[in-house]
Amino acid sequence: MLEVTLFYLASAVALVATILAMTRANAIHALIYLIVSLLAVAVIFFIIGAPFAAALEIVIYAGAIMVLFVFVIMMLNLGEEGDARERQWLQPRIWSGPAALSLVLLGELLYLMSTITGPASIGVVSAKTVGMALFGPYVLAVELASMLLLAGLVGSYHLGRRALEREG
Repeated sequence: MLEVTLFYLASAVALVATILAMTRANAIHALIYLIVSLLAVAVIFFIIGAPFAAALEIVIYAGAIMVLFVFVIMMLNLGEEGDARERQWLQPRIWSGPAALSLVLLGELLYLMSTITGPASIGVVSAKTVGMALFGPYVLAVELASMLLLAGLVGSYHLGRRALEREG
């Protein structure tokens, strides 16, 4: 029963953070709420017994991709207007919403780690199980997805290069 309550609490945090991410006019505020939403999804993965998926969610999405987005937005806001905007972002009232949602998730995760000794009711999904599934019966789908991502990378390089050649 406790796991169900914690699951719904993390789901509510994810929904609130996602809605706030979609309704923010400022891109950096939307990204902060999106990071909180991804952290809530990681807590949900942990609750249902997939700590490996939770770790991947944090490292890949909330870590690498969102930090990349933050850096791109920071690079686009150059100049005096960008400096004034960044000083405005440091006000505590702007960070209170994401901080409150993150504290709820942190409290929930600390409580889970201190009280639950065994795996969740469904069972723990190990990294070996994920690897065996991906490179066993689903190896064709994994290879097709990697080729699709490679084609998108090559296509975006060529489109970007043509745009630069036209400007220069």
